[in-house]
Amino acid sequence: MNILGYATHAPTDDLGPFRFERRDQRSNDVVIDILYCGVCHSDIHNARNDWGGAVYPMVPGHEIIGRVASVGANVTRFKVGDKVGVGCMVDSCQHCAACQKNLEQYCAEGSTFTYNAIDRHDHMPTYGGYSERTVVSDKFVLKVPDGLDLAGAAPLLCAGITTWSPLRHWKVGKGSKVAVVGLGGLGHMGLKLANALGAEVTLFTRSPGKEQDARRLGAHHVVLSTDAAQMHAINGRFDLIIDTVPYIHDINPYIPTLSIEGTLVLVGYLGGLEPTLNTAPMILGRKSVAGSLIGGIAETQEMLDFCGQHGITSEIELIKIQDINVAYERMLKSDVKYRFVIDMASLSDE
Repeated sequence: MNILGYATHAPTDDLGPFRFERRDQRSNDVVIDILYCGVCHSDIHNARNDWGGAVYPMVPGHEIIGRVASVGANVTRFKVGDKVGVGCMVDSCQHCAACQKNLEQYCAEGSTFTYNAIDRHDHMPTYGGYSERTVVSDKFVLKVPDGLDLAGAAPLLCAGITTWSPLRHWKVGKGSKVAVVGLGGLGHMGLKLANALGAEVTLFTRSPGKEQDARRLGAHHVVLSTDAAQMHAINGRFDLIIDTVPYIHDINPYIPTLSIEGTLVLVGYLGGLEPTLNTAPMILGRKSVAGSLIGGIAETQEMLDFCGQHGITSEIELIKIQDINVAYERMLKSDVKYRFVIDMASLSDE
């Protein structure tokens, strides 16, 4: 398939129009016309090779919403016209211990990511959702519930599942006390989902003035993390803290606010912690610091179904693909509430 998309050709290049070849459809594949694609912070990191391993030309995008254009001969779960989603993964080994537990994101052989990866069967590069069409194994295609705003649903495929997975793993429900660190693309989804699960929800923020928005999104309480008195007042409160901050930061102030056997889970930052983690409050309260990566396919479908039942979508600003470079710069300044989504119909203007 000859496909039009937007790509970057080097870490310092802007994204621009790019034609490329997608692999042929296999018998278990779904071909999808892309309607919307969310813009994730990791798109910037990958495009600019912040994490290393970038392969160019790169077409980013792993929050894909579209309609089925055709299905392979062995596909039975989808039909032409179905509303579907594709998240961060398009394949995995399917046989390791993680895959057998529906945790494909932790595949022992490495998941095949939606872009900046190599197809494990025909060894062609994978290109992402900043494009007009994609082809994906049916096992990695998700059903979008009726009634969800399609543009608002796109960030659920990354920001939504990234916060949903720890909420489910640590069994959050009625009576749980949950805090979210940071009110951005991930954080605002954490507030919405934790609230809908029945938890008492608190937002930690360094920025005064976010209380009204936080409460609208599902927070019952807002704590200014730079205020020592406010932090001391909530010692021992939280069963789970979801830390969505995407850059290096001090997590030590949050540990005392965990309850006995509470957990702080990092979902936004990949790398070494500074300052050094003080283990004393952890040992003295059996408190944990953990990490979590997106979610498996079954878990992602569960999240989408839950969002369909509760009418949950992301707060978005819809943009044209031609505005993607400006959107990247605005994201780096946290100038978006709370997720950019590309209207892929704008590709026809090229």
